[in-house]
Amino acid sequence: MSEELKDHYDKVYRYCYFKVHNRYVAEDLTQESFLRYFAQNTYIHRGKKLAYLYTIAHNLCVDHYRKGKKMAEELEFEEDAKTLPAGDGDWASQIEDKLMLQQAVADLPEEQQEIVMLRYANELSVGEIASICGLSRFAVYRREKEALRSLYESLR
Repeated sequence: MSEELKDHYDKVYRYCYFKVHNRYVAEDLTQESFLRYFAQNTYIHRGKKLAYLYTIAHNLCVDHYRKGKKMAEELEFEEDAKTLPAGDGDWASQIEDKLMLQQAVADLPEEQQEIVMLRYANELSVGEIASICGLSRFAVYRREKEALRSLYESLR
């Protein structure tokens, strides 16, 4: 596997986790995305590799729901505790803030949720997001701006 794709494994995992909200299912979908990517060897040497990989991941997440799977919405405190800074005694406040942000993002339309997640959680460029979502760069900028405005209003 190329170094470029190794770097994107965590990002594809976060994308899948964002879609299914279940750590184990997200791991399975991420692995299946890479397996399908490498099984289709005609595309590996041409085209936009990252966009193709995210397209596979997106389709697998959609298929997951089509099979009647229900979304598990559990808060895993162990993972939240791992992300907290060491020595900070105000962890309850940080978890509350994280939950408020998570709920505000969940209230956004799905297209805006996806753009916010790709842009800020996976740190992709606007051009990469445009190719993944099949939108123009202008449309990505506009949707990102609308999403941020909605988040600002709901978190005020």
